[in-house]
Amino acid sequence: MKIALIGYGRMGKEIEKLARSRGHEIVSIIDIHNQEDFKSEDFRSADVAIEFTNPKAAYNNYIKTFHAGVKLVSGSTGWMEEHGDEIKEMCAKDGKTLFWASNFSLGVAIFSALNNYLAKIMNQFPEYNVTMSETHHIHKMDAPSGTAITLAEGVLENIDRKEKWVKGEAHDAKELPIVSIREGEVVGLHTIQYGSSADTISITHDAKNRDGFVLGAVLAAEFIADKHGFLGMSDLFPFLNNK
Repeated sequence: MKIALIGYGRMGKEIEKLARSRGHEIVSIIDIHNQEDFKSEDFRSADVAIEFTNPKAAYNNYIKTFHAGVKLVSGSTGWMEEHGDEIKEMCAKDGKTLFWASNFSLGVAIFSALNNYLAKIMNQFPEYNVTMSETHHIHKMDAPSGTAITLAEGVLENIDRKEKWVKGEAHDAKELPIVSIREGEVVGLHTIQYGSSADTISITHDAKNRDGFVLGAVLAAEFIADKHGFLGMSDLFPFLNNK
């Protein structure tokens, strides 16, 4: 398969190594200094592009990729609230293809399924209050993390007494607070905690490195080679549909 890379930071370089080891060809690498290559024949020849950049760049990268007629896998977060509806409509009505996930790790996919299942159980026990925290490296621009927001949405779908998530401290019993910490080079640490006067129940995912994210992104690229539309981890891993 011919793959183009958009963003050539730590994730981009790791994705390049793994993709080549799985027999794929890297036909184009686009970073901040060669944006004109979105119009190149090399980029247009790609079967799939894989994009890991930042909230400010992601949307424009999507539009340029769609205009080039290339399918896209993206792990960039922080753009969904402003542009999510537009991008999804382009996939639904204009035949574009985007596989997007806030986190591509298999471990996080399993953790998300566990989070949904636990929340469904805890919906029966209002004496437990749910809180969340996430810790990432100091270079991460968005807070809360996209993964934390996805996990929070899983809680909100299953716990009737919570209506929305909030950043930082909750001021209402119907709010789910997410505390964001930025320190050192932490890859990703997410904890969901249910506390009562009697005890505390916690689940945590602690990413040791980026290997899980890299593999998930390449698997997603392989997965969408013959697919169209707006896709996500629940398409790649059907067990996530059992909420």
